[in-house]
Amino acid sequence: MLRDGVTGDWVGTFIGHKGAVWQARLSTDASLAATGSADFSAKIWDTHTGECLHTLTHAHIVRAVAFPSQSRPQLVATGGFEKKLRIFDLSRSTSASSTSSSPTSPNGASPSSPTPSYEIGPGVHGGPIKSVIWSTDLNVLITAADDKMVRWWDLRARAPAATHELEGFPGSCELDSISSKPSLSIAAGKSAYFFSGTQPGQLLKKITTSKDIAAVALHAEQRKFITGSAGDTWVRVFDFDNETELEVQKGHHGPIWTISFSPDGKLYATGSEDGTVKLWKFSTDPYGLWR
Repeated sequence: MLRDGVTGDWVGTFIGHKGAVWQARLSTDASLAATGSADFSAKIWDTHTGECLHTLTHAHIVRAVAFPSQSRPQLVATGGFEKKLRIFDLSRSTSASSTSSSPTSPNGASPSSPTPSYEIGPGVHGGPIKSVIWSTDLNVLITAADDKMVRWWDLRARAPAATHELEGFPGSCELDSISSKPSLSIAAGKSAYFFSGTQPGQLLKKITTSKDIAAVALHAEQRKFITGSAGDTWVRVFDFDNETELEVQKGHHGPIWTISFSPDGKLYATGSEDGTVKLWKFSTDPYGLWR
């Protein structure tokens, strides 16, 4: 589904997947959406018309998708239970239906050639890839996998430029693009890891809490971060510098698996197993429906 980021109002629904959708990402200019699904496919959508532009077939569940930070991007990266990091070149797809399994293929039409793709680092990932993040440096892709490793991939060398071992299985993985100095936030076990968004592998801080963390997002300018847990239904706000809990937000009725700030940093969204996405105001000024 596509919803208004300020009001939460429904805009439209993308119809085509035949399994659970594990992740959805918008391009920087919000003209395209990418989704990864349990139906062994990733799909690229036109956000204005709802049309499925490309269906990218895989051999297993797709857990993660990522666009480079460009307007109308022509590349998309995927990862999942194949344990493969793959990059697809959308500009070289011969038609809107990039595989014979696309639900948008005309009845009786011959399938077009698959969208060209290539794998980065064959055989390196020792577990399913849970997250893929395209760095602010377009030559660097970041993966977090169930082998408890975070890898920064140099796309020119097609090899890791840096790695970091986590103490638990990775949860959410979010790049903070609000600050002038971007940072990467990763949840794993009872810890939140904060890495430089520009220097591969540079750990800025690791904060350990008393509870397992499933999701984390940092607002570097306000020096605060938000967490969600698989073990309870509360959203927690922490001070980044002294590591103390500042607020507890209640409202969800299931584990919280994902958290993300709005581009202007005045709002954050939480996604829960209770089937809802909630928007929380993160500003003292009036904002949208909040006064």
